[in-house]
Amino acid sequence: MSNSDSDDEPITLSSHALAALAEFNAEKDARQAKFERLKAQCDANAAGGLPLSMEAFTEDWNESQFWYSDDTARLLAGYLLEGADESTTIGIVSAPSAFIALRNLMNERDPSLGRPKVVLLEHDTRFNVFPEFVYYDFKTPFKLPAELKGTVDRVICDPPFLSEDCQTKTAMTVRWLGKPDATNSNNRVIVVTGERMATLVNKVYRPLGVRTVDWAPTFARGLSNEFYCYANFECKDWTWREAAIN
Repeated sequence: MSNSDSDDEPITLSSHALAALAEFNAEKDARQAKFERLKAQCDANAAGGLPLSMEAFTEDWNESQFWYSDDTARLLAGYLLEGADESTTIGIVSAPSAFIALRNLMNERDPSLGRPKVVLLEHDTRFNVFPEFVYYDFKTPFKLPAELKGTVDRVICDPPFLSEDCQTKTAMTVRWLGKPDATNSNNRVIVVTGERMATLVNKVYRPLGVRTVDWAPTFARGLSNEFYCYANFECKDWTWREAAIN
């Protein structure tokens, strides 16, 4: 047999390899079909002026996903949107339910107020059905499009894990995103995370003026861990806790 004859022989896979390949392709097709359904639903809602819902995105507890209640999501999104216009950039870091609420609020409000730019930094690729999506992994806090650096006026973040590593690296991302003049009146920073991270949060966000506030978020399916909200501003729904001023 010549070398050319040998090269022309088809590659034969074992039955086990063929089964594994078939399973891989089936999973790939299922993911693509799910993506298309989500995109179609989002497009249909947008075209019909219908509000978006987090019900299309099932929580994955292995990814530490816990969606806010509708009231919490709208309240947080409202403070990101309040006073914002077309010159404002809003960053959403690992808080997709706040992002959905923000999109709904922007669609509801008077167009003459201007539509801010929004960027969603998220690990869950299901959310890439939205043009605002940017893939984000807290383990590489600066692995983001360079043009985002120093461009964000307002930001909310909800680090996925209650660990010092996750909290610190997410804070690094938030500070990287923020405009250099972090103390201007248009700047707002909101952090939502566990009560037991309070000391660390108040430390790593101190340069941005963030403190623990006396309002707490609620979650759609409940959550056993106590969560706090932290912010660099006071409003009608919260004031700073005295203990966080130190």
